[in-house]
Amino acid sequence: MRILIPGISGRLGQMVATRLAADGHEVAGIDRRVWKDAPPGVDVHEVDLRKRGAEEIFRKVRPEAVIHMATVTHLLVQSEDRYRINLGGTRAVFDCSRAHGVKHVIFVGRHTYYGADADSAMYHGEDEPPMALQHFPELADLVAADLYAGSALWRHPELVTTVMRMCYTLGPTGHGTLAMFLRGGRVPTILGFDPLFQFMHETDVVHALATALEKRVRGVFNVAGPQPVPLGVVIRATGRTLLPIPEALFAAALGRFGLPKLPRGALAHIKYPVTIDDSAFRKATGYRHRMSEADCMRDFSRAFPVVHHR
Repeated sequence: MRILIPGISGRLGQMVATRLAADGHEVAGIDRRVWKDAPPGVDVHEVDLRKRGAEEIFRKVRPEAVIHMATVTHLLVQSEDRYRINLGGTRAVFDCSRAHGVKHVIFVGRHTYYGADADSAMYHGEDEPPMALQHFPELADLVAADLYAGSALWRHPELVTTVMRMCYTLGPTGHGTLAMFLRGGRVPTILGFDPLFQFMHETDVVHALATALEKRVRGVFNVAGPQPVPLGVVIRATGRTLLPIPEALFAAALGRFGLPKLPRGALAHIKYPVTIDDSAFRKATGYRHRMSEADCMRDFSRAFPVVHHR
């Protein structure tokens, strides 16, 4: 199968491309970033997805399937740039896919779509609307891109569309929001709160995407790995030091004293869980995660050990 991956040069994009090429697929990618050591059989085009050159790649490659991974999730990127990349790029993917005969588009979304709020359901189902955007506007562009991708299910029924809302990743690449939050030796929490965090190993993300591609499932699906784990357990199990901070002082401490920097809206995600019910995806595809929560935390801590100074 001919597969095109926008966002191929990201760490997960590289892993997906390598896996699919090894499985015998013809793999090409679009990305502004360079992937210098792409394996044989993977053709990388250094093009902005929103520019005319991207459509030329669609015309040249004639992909049968597209895996759209070219979204910005890092919350410190300016919101105007995020909107242009996330929503504009997603629209370009679907426009080009329809124009050039693509049969299947997979949109890789995030479970943070649902938002964190004190009144949220314990496990979110795919039919639930996004919540708490009034407190966390930095998520609005990702939510808009997700909704746009999902609307293709009824706007373009001839196109098989799969929207995959992935939970956090945690593993040896250090990819993703949770891994960046845990990167330092001291990890701040809000005093009195210890929410459940749901994550999956990078290799299980690749496995899930390959499974969705093989099964050609249509619809919106939550995708997760093992059972959720309290944040305090994650911090200690990865060799970090838990640093509880009173909520009134928390925002002022972020980005200082070696602590990670987060937007104010992200504080709710350290107070309340964002956990998802992924039973629909497992039932539709037969997907089963292969790495346990202990495997994820072990592989991350081995790749990013903390040096404790005496």
